[in-house]
Amino acid sequence: MNSTEKPSAWSRQAVRLTAPLAMLAMVLSGCSQAPSPSPAPVAQSGAESSADSGELLEQFGLQGLDAAQIIDQLEQLPVTERPANLMASVRPGQLVLSDEAGRQAAMQLPEDKFYLSVAPYESQTHDCHFHSLTTCLGELQNADVIVDFTTNDGTKVLDGKKLATNDNGFVGLWLPSGVTGELTITADGKTSMQSISTAGSEDATCLTTMQVA
Repeated sequence: MNSTEKPSAWSRQAVRLTAPLAMLAMVLSGCSQAPSPSPAPVAQSGAESSADSGELLEQFGLQGLDAAQIIDQLEQLPVTERPANLMASVRPGQLVLSDEAGRQAAMQLPEDKFYLSVAPYESQTHDCHFHSLTTCLGELQNADVIVDFTTNDGTKVLDGKKLATNDNGFVGLWLPSGVTGELTITADGKTSMQSISTAGSEDATCLTTMQVA
């Protein structure tokens, strides 16, 4: 998605993180296996950005993009083009960015949206809880999949949606926040089903337990 917003529009979304360094390291760890003791601070709309957060976005060509656009752009990059010195961790409600220079930014996601990145697999997987856009790798790369998601009240959010995993083996799903339901993924005629939640502040944004068989 393209954006014509001026720097002043995006700069208000990025703020300096104030969490202790130990918590920050846990939040930004690649393929985080468990949630941190408490959620990282959520960026507030209209909050004034720090200078280093603006420099961080500019260095990686992310200026002018909101959090959802950054997620989509990084998730779709070929693995060989993903910046090794950028950590991008998706949490419920926010995207947390950091680089080797110590610059940090937290960007708020749309309140009604939840990003879940799913790596279906046949024989090999890994533990993951909060998705890392630059380091997480799944087994089925660039594979065609069919996705269904029905909430517990019977609402069909995705009904036989034909998608493909990205070069990192993950397929990114924008789901409504605040719901629980059943996710079904079919790959090469093999299907996996799993109950998921998008209602909690510590709900997983990285799903690596769906074995298609």
